[in-house]
Amino acid sequence: MELDKHVVSCFVKTMTDAKKMTDPHQYCQDKAAASGSSFYYSFMFLPGERRQAITALYAFCREVDDIADECSDPNIARTKLAWWRAEIINLYAGRPQHPVTQALAPAVTAFGLNEEYFHEIIDGMEMDVEQNRYADFKELQLYCYRVASVVGLLSVSIFGYSDRKTLKYAHDLGLAFQLTNIIRDVGEDARRNRIYLPQDELARFQVTEHDILHGHENMQIRSLLEFQIERAQDFYQRAYAELPVADRKAQRPGLMMAAIYQALLQEIKSGNCEIVLNQRISLTPLRKLWLAWRTWIFS
Repeated sequence: MELDKHVVSCFVKTMTDAKKMTDPHQYCQDKAAASGSSFYYSFMFLPGERRQAITALYAFCREVDDIADECSDPNIARTKLAWWRAEIINLYAGRPQHPVTQALAPAVTAFGLNEEYFHEIIDGMEMDVEQNRYADFKELQLYCYRVASVVGLLSVSIFGYSDRKTLKYAHDLGLAFQLTNIIRDVGEDARRNRIYLPQDELARFQVTEHDILHGHENMQIRSLLEFQIERAQDFYQRAYAELPVADRKAQRPGLMMAAIYQALLQEIKSGNCEIVLNQRISLTPLRKLWLAWRTWIFS
C-alpha cells in the first residue's frame, strides 16, 4: 500500500506540472530545447506544421526516456510507462490528456503516424527497466530498433517520402544514431550500472565489466570502442545508400542529424576513444548549427 501511494503521488505531480503549461506546442518546444540534443538543430529548418510535429514526437521520446533513466524504483517506472501506453490509446481515440499527446494529435492525422510505433518505443523503455546487459548484438539490435529505428520510421512520415525504400533508410539511420549514443554514453551508462556494449564483444576484446564500471582506460577498451565506431559508421553508409534520390530533399533533417552525429564519432575517435568512460564528449552548439546549415544547403 505504501508503494502504491508513492507511485500515485509521483505521477500526479508529473501530470500537474505538465498541465501548468497551457500551450501543448510550447511545452514540447521547451522540452526539446532544454535537452540540448543534436536533433533540435535539425528541426529549426522545417516549415511550421512539420516542425511542430517532429518536436512533439521528440518530446514524447524524452518523456518516456526520462522515466527509464530517472526512476530508481522499477515499479514506479513500470506504472508511469503503463500510463503512457494508455495515453497513446487515448491519443488515437481522440481524447489526449497530456500536453505532448495533445501536440501530437494533429500530426497523427496529417502524417499518418502508426500507433503501434509509439507502443514499440515504450517497449524499448521497458527493456531499460527490465535489463541492463545485452548478450550479443542481435539482442542489442532489438533494443535499438524499438528506441531509435521506430522513431526514424515515424520521423520520415513527418518529413515526407514517396518511395518505400526510404523506410529502410530510416530504420538503419535510427540504428546508427542509437549506436552513436551508446558509444558516447558508455561512462554515463556505467554509472547507472548499465552496459549496452554486447557481452560477447567484451569477451572478444578481453574487456571485463569491472573495467567498464570503474572507468579503466586501456588498449583493450580502445579496441572495443573502435570496433563499435566502425560498426556505427557502416550503418550510416548503409542508410545513405538506401535513401532514394527522389526523397533526399524531404529527408534533409535526418541527414543533418547524421552529419552532427558522425562529427561526434570522429571527435571521439580522433582522441583516445576510451576517454568516454570518464568524460562526455560533445560538439559545441555553434558547430552543430554550422553542420546542420551546411547539410541543409548542400543536400
